[in-house]
Amino acid sequence: MTGSGPTLRPRMIKWGTLNPEQRRAVEAVRGPVLILAGAGTGKTRVITCRIAHLMEQGTDPANILAVTFTNKAAREMQSRVTELLPRRRPAAEGERPVRPTICTFHSLCVRILRMHIGRLGYKPNFVIYDESEQLGVIRKLLSRVSTGGPQQDPAAVLGLISRYRNGMGGAGAFADEKVAMLAEHLRGRYESTLRACNAVDFDDLILLVLRLFREHAEVLESCRDQYRYVMVDEYQDTNAAQYELVCKLTAEHRNLCVVGDDDQSIYGWRGAEISNLLDLERHYPEVKIVKLERNYRSTTNILEAANAVIRHNARRRAKRLWSDRGAGAPITIHAFDSDEEEARGLVEEIQAEHLGRRMPWGDFAILFRTNIQSRPLETALRQARIPYRLIGGQSFFDRREVRDFLAYLKVFTNPDDDISLLRVANVPARGLTAATMERLLALSHERGGTVFAAMRAAGEGDGLGVRARESAIRFVELIESARRELQGAGTWSARRWGEEWFERIGYFADLRRGERDAEAAENRVQNVKDLLTSLEEHRSGAPALERLGSFLEEVTLDTERQEEQEQAVDAATLITIHSCKGLEFRRVYIAGVEDGLLPHSRSTTEGSLDEERRLFYVAMTRAREKLVLSHCARRKKYGQSVPCHPSRFLKELPGELIEDGQARGRALVPVKEGGQWFADLHAALDGVPEVPG
Repeated sequence: MTGSGPTLRPRMIKWGTLNPEQRRAVEAVRGPVLILAGAGTGKTRVITCRIAHLMEQGTDPANILAVTFTNKAAREMQSRVTELLPRRRPAAEGERPVRPTICTFHSLCVRILRMHIGRLGYKPNFVIYDESEQLGVIRKLLSRVSTGGPQQDPAAVLGLISRYRNGMGGAGAFADEKVAMLAEHLRGRYESTLRACNAVDFDDLILLVLRLFREHAEVLESCRDQYRYVMVDEYQDTNAAQYELVCKLTAEHRNLCVVGDDDQSIYGWRGAEISNLLDLERHYPEVKIVKLERNYRSTTNILEAANAVIRHNARRRAKRLWSDRGAGAPITIHAFDSDEEEARGLVEEIQAEHLGRRMPWGDFAILFRTNIQSRPLETALRQARIPYRLIGGQSFFDRREVRDFLAYLKVFTNPDDDISLLRVANVPARGLTAATMERLLALSHERGGTVFAAMRAAGEGDGLGVRARESAIRFVELIESARRELQGAGTWSARRWGEEWFERIGYFADLRRGERDAEAAENRVQNVKDLLTSLEEHRSGAPALERLGSFLEEVTLDTERQEEQEQAVDAATLITIHSCKGLEFRRVYIAGVEDGLLPHSRSTTEGSLDEERRLFYVAMTRAREKLVLSHCARRKKYGQSVPCHPSRFLKELPGELIEDGQARGRALVPVKEGGQWFADLHAALDGVPEVPG
């Protein structure tokens, strides 16, 4: 299946803007190609120019597929490709605009499933559950299972269920055997619960497409016919299911271009298989390999330090980043007495650079290995009145109770909204079990109607038990009664009505039961009441249902505007190393470069020291001009002050590239003592035991 519109010819690519290796990568368009793209080597430009080059040669844009891992990367690629294309003439009537498909793995699979998921028994308007909704399912399942001990961590159970579903095995070396058995036991119930809600999770998006390809050859043939040139960015991060998907799409034409860097493979804990990149020749013996090693981001000192560290990983594709940006500043290492001193010291240095060099706050980033490290850093930034952005925090609108609240409002305004109804039909529990909802969903599918219509028409011949039928009828009465109240409301107090209604149906009590922490439970209740206050203030005087619809629309627009505003604010960045890939900053501070943190203590049992070293390498190569590393003598963990030791990775840094920064009182004074200080550090590190990779 290809595009029906005319092929758009891009402007001629300006080859002078590409270095020789980049140009080789762009021109290699036939057969399998591996582009080994080191950090900061311009891989996005190579991919976009390659797409333009394909179109320049007459390839239909509809036959081009570029897949990456984040929506941000996909948007950036799409924008750059658009810049390379000529201005489009207005489309003729009935003519379909033609453009290459540039999206994430999950977006690609959603497109395929929206068209074909009916073959697997789902409705096309399936809902996608995010992590918070998945955890909600797991909590409910756990509440019905007696484990004869303390309640299990829902996140751990969910993670293991995901591992089982993706064929990665269960407990391994890092999971409790009892939790692994529980996850295996709950896997079927978890899948059944999602199916009953016409819902899928992120694992399903790919697994269901693979099932489609296996069971319906015509779907696979259609996709192969459309996507004749496939490019995959960040290939080192692909897991087994994503690898299988790519292989099935390219098995016949073999026009596969993968772009990646094994030295930046840091997601093994979530299933990424570095062997997909390292062993590519085994699956594609004719593959062409192009190395991109010229770095356009960092100074030579930063790159030489990073090269020296990553060289200690034995299983890797040899490459050496280089730059013509000059040597730049040496790498600074700070030693502090405690994590509080570390936070204050790093923040003081950021303040000094900001004032002394007139640098925007956005030029600074503090990177850390674990979330627990952010507390003293946030405290110090607040005390110094430095605006900062913490990357990775949960959005208010992603919280379970907020999603429940908005889903109820949607059902009030439109009971035929299956997605919202399926979310709240049994919240709180009212006898509409997963099996009941699955049957009602099937009835709606058979009759070509909605789930609410199936509930309203529930009868003896529908395959529902007496209790299930009564529960469905009571829910219909509950929603219709609320709608009558809202339709007949004159002067309407949204907050008073909403609080009474949610109290009456037992929703607040359900929130309190679902949390072991009383304060956390009350915070959830208060979040709903705060939303009711916002609704109270919205379009006062308008009819109630009209106000609900307008409020729901504004909430969506407000969250989008909030995200745009957050990106526009000049603020320092506080971010975990796992979240920083793809970013760059003029000044990078890596806090807690200590054994137990970086490398993490788990690496001793999981045998993942190589991945920890790659994590350090990724963090180092985020810096453009200045890299600062810090470690502490003592750090608070779970309320206790424990001794810490410098990371063994510091020993792998070349001494001639290092500058010592000592914390004296609250002033940072660089100290240079020839090679003696670094020799002392090496001597101290000699006592740190080695960990097998």
